Amino acid sequence: MIVALRVDDRLIHGQVALAWSKELRIKGIIVANDAAAQDEMQKMTLKMAVPDSIKLLIKSVDDAIGVANNPKVAKMRILLLTRNIKDALKIRENTENIEYVNIGNVGRFDGIDASEKTMVSPTVMLTKDEIDSLKKLIEIDSSTSLQAVPSDERKPMKDIVQKMNL
Repeated sequence: MIVALRVDDRLIHGQVALAWSKELRIKGIIVANDAAAQDEMQKMTLKMAVPDSIKLLIKSVDDAIGVANNPKVAKMRILLLTRNIKDALKIRENTENIEYVNIGNVGRFDGIDASEKTMVSPTVMLTKDEIDSLKKLIEIDSSTSLQAVPSDERKPMKDIVQKMNL
């Protein structure tokens, strides 16, 4: 089962490898990112950040969807990570067994000028296209929430979008 689909522009880092993996009691991580799947150096770096007790797959977004829909995955507790909301939307549109969609960190390190973005939280900065993708994601999964770390309160993205009039 995919216990969480997390949008995190850093993919795997200390919060994911330690805090999120412990909180969610995961047995595996799937990184769904086309660039990372093609970059051997990034694959090696991501693998070094994961505890030995957790299995790691680094796949293109399309391949990750295939893995997530494999019946064998239903027996494991998986965290699926993607770098942006557009990819999370594609995954959520094509994967049924996702328990929780988490927007954690996005838009701070993508090279797009901050003046072209809306600051949704200190860890989430979105372009107009990303806001549109977020709205579609919320339509599919209304429980999509903002939560940077497990100890933070889950804040429903539908409420944030509505309050900010996005």
